[in-house]
Amino acid sequence: MSTRELEVSLGERSYPIVIGQGLLDDQQSLRAAIGGRQVLVLSNSVVAPLYAHRVENALAGLRTHTLILEDGEHHKTIESAQRVWQALADLGAQRNACLIALGGGVVGDLGGFAAACWMRGIDFVQLPTTLLAMVDSSVGGKTAVNLAHGKNLVGAFWQPRAVFADIDTLNTLDERQYRAGLAEVVKYGAIIDADFFAWMETHAQGILARDAEIVTTMVERSCAHKAAIVARDERETGERALLNFGHTYGHAFETLGDYRTLLHGEAIAIGMVQAAHLSAQLGMAPISARDRLTELLVRFGLPTTRPAFMPAARVVELMRLDKKTLSDRLRLILWRDVGRAEIADDVDAAAIAANL
Repeated sequence: MSTRELEVSLGERSYPIVIGQGLLDDQQSLRAAIGGRQVLVLSNSVVAPLYAHRVENALAGLRTHTLILEDGEHHKTIESAQRVWQALADLGAQRNACLIALGGGVVGDLGGFAAACWMRGIDFVQLPTTLLAMVDSSVGGKTAVNLAHGKNLVGAFWQPRAVFADIDTLNTLDERQYRAGLAEVVKYGAIIDADFFAWMETHAQGILARDAEIVTTMVERSCAHKAAIVARDERETGERALLNFGHTYGHAFETLGDYRTLLHGEAIAIGMVQAAHLSAQLGMAPISARDRLTELLVRFGLPTTRPAFMPAARVVELMRLDKKTLSDRLRLILWRDVGRAEIADDVDAAAIAANL
């Protein structure tokens, strides 16, 4: 199977997204993305035992160190970032050093944030090993850590030098994590590409079976949408906000679950259904669109209703704090139908609470 390559076009900060098999061993490509000779490989306790040695072998001859953090969203904290900065200090990392993020969205977000801050910014390369990271968080330069008050409240826009999505790593991804990543894939069809949504409905069996050709096409189409939107709106002043479909709800659900009850993709799946339901309640979209979305998410084994212990009033309170709101107004991404999302400002908090 051939390797696919896309580009995030941002002028002098443009970078490739490479999708294929065996990329962790591609010494030539990895080294081409590294400007200096000091490299910190950041990974976690699940991924590092599986793949860190392959990356280290590909970097032989450079001065490298591997830092392994604990796995999980609840470790995406300032304290973990401080551990990364200490490791960079121990490495003697200069401004031409590079940080390689080997893992899922937590490692990528945390590693990118730490790289953005070290000496006011060093290079970093994304090596995503989860489906969610491949199709979403590794592309676009959003980096952050969480606070007790909410998800991703401290962060920076910092673009990687390159993204290498080795789909072979998905073979070791557990079923729950794989299915959670599908929520972000469904999102692209839901917000902008009805044909892609229909393609997923047709190829659901192959997607769940992790057929290499189907998965590669799925990742490529998702990344193509993300790359195009980021190129047009890097700092989320307009169109890029559409990528937050379901996320204002979802981040509140994650926070209320202390980042342990729901995986990110699971929370986003519920959030998308909530947004689709609210759209129907407001007369913006047909209820059949919500039902179609729910059916596909259920086929992918994802939850579609929020846990009962999360009170509506608290969800709305956290939604107000989310970065995707404007001042004290609630700003949501709603839709007209599959493939037709739009930004909705000044959504009534009472309507959201009633919808919940």
